[in-house]
Amino acid sequence: MNKHGDNQEAAKNDWEQRAALKRSHEQGNGGLGKKNVEVYQDGRQELQMDSIVGIVCKGSTGSIWGRLPSILPTRQAEITIGETGKPFTMFTLPTISVAMRLLLLTVPASLISAAPAAAPAGTHQLEVRQGSGYWLADIKHQGKIFNGTEGYTIFRNVKDSQYGAVGDGNADDTEAINKAMSDGTRCGLGCDSDTKTPAIVYFPAGTYKVTKPIQQYYFTQMIGDPTNPPTIKADASFTGMAVVDSDPYEDSGANWFVNQNNFYRQIRNFVIDITALPSSAGACIHWQVAQATSLQNIVFNMVKDTSPANQQKGVFMDNGSGGFMTNLTFNNGGFGAWLGNQQFTTRDLVFNGCNTAFFMNWNWGWTLKSATINNAQTAIDISSGTTNQSVGSLIVLDTTISNTPIGINTSFALNPESAPVMAGTLYLENVDMSQSVPTAVQDYTGTKVLDGNTVIKSWGQGSSVTGSSASRIQKTLSAPSKDNSLLANGKIFERSKPQYETLASSSFVSVLGAGAVGDGNTDDTAAIQKAMDSIQDGQVLFFDHGFYRVTDTIKVPKNIKIVGEVWPVIAANGTGFGDPTKPKPVFQVGQPGDSGAVEMSDLVFGNMGPAPGAVLIEWNLQSQQGASGLWDVHARVGGYNGTNQGMNCYHDNATQFASKDQTYKTDCQGVFLMMHITSSASNTYLENTWFWTADHSLDTGGSPQIDIYTGRGVLIESAGPTWLYGTASEHSVLYNYQLNNAKNLFMGMIQTETPYFQPNPVAPNGISGSLDSDPKFSCTGDDTTCDAWGLRIVNSSGINVYGGGLYSFFNNYGQDCLTADPQNCQQNMVAVDGSSDIHLFALSTKASVNMVTENDGQTSDAKDADNRGTFAAVLLEWTDGGSTGGSGSPAPAGSSSAASSVAAPSSAAASSAVASSAVASSAVASSAVAAPSAAAPPAAGPQAAAPQAAAPPAANNAPSPAGSPAVATKVDVMYTTVMATVTVTATA
Repeated sequence: MNKHGDNQEAAKNDWEQRAALKRSHEQGNGGLGKKNVEVYQDGRQELQMDSIVGIVCKGSTGSIWGRLPSILPTRQAEITIGETGKPFTMFTLPTISVAMRLLLLTVPASLISAAPAAAPAGTHQLEVRQGSGYWLADIKHQGKIFNGTEGYTIFRNVKDSQYGAVGDGNADDTEAINKAMSDGTRCGLGCDSDTKTPAIVYFPAGTYKVTKPIQQYYFTQMIGDPTNPPTIKADASFTGMAVVDSDPYEDSGANWFVNQNNFYRQIRNFVIDITALPSSAGACIHWQVAQATSLQNIVFNMVKDTSPANQQKGVFMDNGSGGFMTNLTFNNGGFGAWLGNQQFTTRDLVFNGCNTAFFMNWNWGWTLKSATINNAQTAIDISSGTTNQSVGSLIVLDTTISNTPIGINTSFALNPESAPVMAGTLYLENVDMSQSVPTAVQDYTGTKVLDGNTVIKSWGQGSSVTGSSASRIQKTLSAPSKDNSLLANGKIFERSKPQYETLASSSFVSVLGAGAVGDGNTDDTAAIQKAMDSIQDGQVLFFDHGFYRVTDTIKVPKNIKIVGEVWPVIAANGTGFGDPTKPKPVFQVGQPGDSGAVEMSDLVFGNMGPAPGAVLIEWNLQSQQGASGLWDVHARVGGYNGTNQGMNCYHDNATQFASKDQTYKTDCQGVFLMMHITSSASNTYLENTWFWTADHSLDTGGSPQIDIYTGRGVLIESAGPTWLYGTASEHSVLYNYQLNNAKNLFMGMIQTETPYFQPNPVAPNGISGSLDSDPKFSCTGDDTTCDAWGLRIVNSSGINVYGGGLYSFFNNYGQDCLTADPQNCQQNMVAVDGSSDIHLFALSTKASVNMVTENDGQTSDAKDADNRGTFAAVLLEWTDGGSTGGSGSPAPAGSSSAASSVAAPSSAAASSAVASSAVASSAVASSAVAAPSAAAPPAAGPQAAAPQAAAPPAANNAPSPAGSPAVATKVDVMYTTVMATVTVTATA
């Protein structure tokens, strides 16, 4: 997923306001106030006001004008557009839809002052085993980088002599830790992305005092000893945004990374302590990230101060496109988690004594599963004013809230309608508020919407669709019944990534030590197979970091544990995977009929050159609940070091696919299928897995656009049970997810993107070979009916999707389709055919005319134009109306059946992204948390990325060819979002 918007050539003076906001945040103000005077470079004074975003442009101002409707709020206002260092031009915009992201927001001015009861011990207090060690620190580290620097260090222990951290709680370890992080010319400031400089930065037990932020570089895993978790403690003299910063801001206001491209990073097994700081300032982690990222097993300790002055945050997330978090405990603080991201999955979070436990600044969709919130003032706050809601949707599932006056604070209203009309969608299922939670849900006026002191079995607000019958609701619902195989103790089953902390280092068998080479040149097939076959009970196969060339199927034994060192690549290569008419697996997990237990974590499966006959992972294994799974295992096809698919596959949207030479069409083939969970499989568990076919090059400066043609994303044909938590599948030609004859499936916040090049060509062009279950496309020209399905459900039952963000941002890399009315980058996104007992909750789609279709595309059940949210269209729930069909032939664009209209709950309100950009000024009842300043929702799709400072190409990277575009660039303009409450020019 490339989220670049425009060329990354921002000069520092383009970032003055962002720098001001950064300083404001570090000083504990939580962002700029609702009305602040700022001085621009030309000396003009401007009045900061909520709900309008000021834009500083660099480049041709005329070329940005056509895009403004997708990036500015609705308001009659003068907006300043101009080139840096040149006179500014004034425009009046009578009606412009909202879609610009607010990065930092003024926190609520007041909170409930009543002191909560003493916080009970959270369920994630980390167990300390004094004197114990962790295998990761003791094993031999011999990983290597394909085409990388000789002698580069992958595993870094911060206490090693070359770094010098002490960890005694007295010495200042800031410099030593940051040295361990940066050692080896790694990807930091000035680097877009880089897969050639991975690192594990390891912290043994101890207390590490820091006085400035730890700056996490790209492709980094920060890992503490889980047997005796280290503490990182901010000293009283600490200055900076957060103790650990995943995307640092420069003093100019520029970020190190484009947040939506900030992939591949982890933090796990820590205590982070900011109790020495004043309650008015500080955050434990600034986590502005995208896919293939995770936080796990962390305790956040903050100051206990129940006054509104407490602005401390455990996790501060202002932007991004992620992602996954689990097993986190937040103690005290003003905000446990202060969050804004396109889509995210969070599971098993504990909040003890936080003033506001879970504050949602903005999103397109979020799934919160298995949270425990104790002794808060407000448990969950998704309010931002009824006329400019910034939260797209939130699912709260299997959660307990206790000793908290207000469960959920929302801005959604039925009458008068809040705006955008479907923003603020909220679904609750199995939420226990039976212990001293008098108000389960309250609205923006402080009026109780839903009584508390009970268990909320199922309740929701938003657009409810059954078949093609729609209504806008706010009421109690009926939760779908689920097969018992999906449940454990009455909740959806879940299991965290194993870390094998009880095993000794002698239990780990190195695949390099067993004879593999991992240099990207040697054929490692036989060596890997031999290593797997040799594993005994109690042993774990360790894939040292490397690039493992595989030329034939690896048969994974039915009982094995496999863990990788910071995402080694297992790459399909050669003629063995060259025939798409005879696809075969790269990793075949079990044989059909096998029963066993297979665990895999921290691996990447990919390709080395075209592999159009490769199925990267085929999962056949039958298991018991919790015995098998994938954690932090990703597919990455094309676009990085070793794939031989970079600038030779760069996209030229002026050239039709039919006119491209055969070498291009052959060299830019991806794989046949990224993952197949077969009909033989059962009890398959996936968590934080990203199946990505590259839309841009990760290892070429400037992130140039490329075209890689992968046939299919994830195919599930298992009768279940199957669980998917925080998964994403992007840029496959036919579909990103397909469920065929599947049953008993849970999907928690899935995310997809349609290939950016479609409909140039239309599907199935670009790939060869077929499966009987494939959708049947028959289109010519640029008919967007033949774009990839985001989710296709065929002949299936018992399907439960709890959150989905399915996006179409482009039409042949152009974005006029985002400003069309209706938005029409493609025709259809979700298909339900020949299926029953299908439940889709908080489904968000972008720029697909039809959100959900049945009967082989002949019936449109919900339309984008009728269900507008903050950025995407959103449905509270869709349940099947008795779908038929299943042959997979979509109706052609323009047919009367495909264009049939849903009974819109409020077409007038839905067609306007924001009815008014003013912040709601209604008085909030004294028992309510004051509504924060209205957040400006995010900019349109990939171009939502915050522009960066000019970045030179990374070492050993070939520059982009002259004229090759940066990803998602349609016009030659660069714009920057003002990181605060938004700006209009006030002429007094």
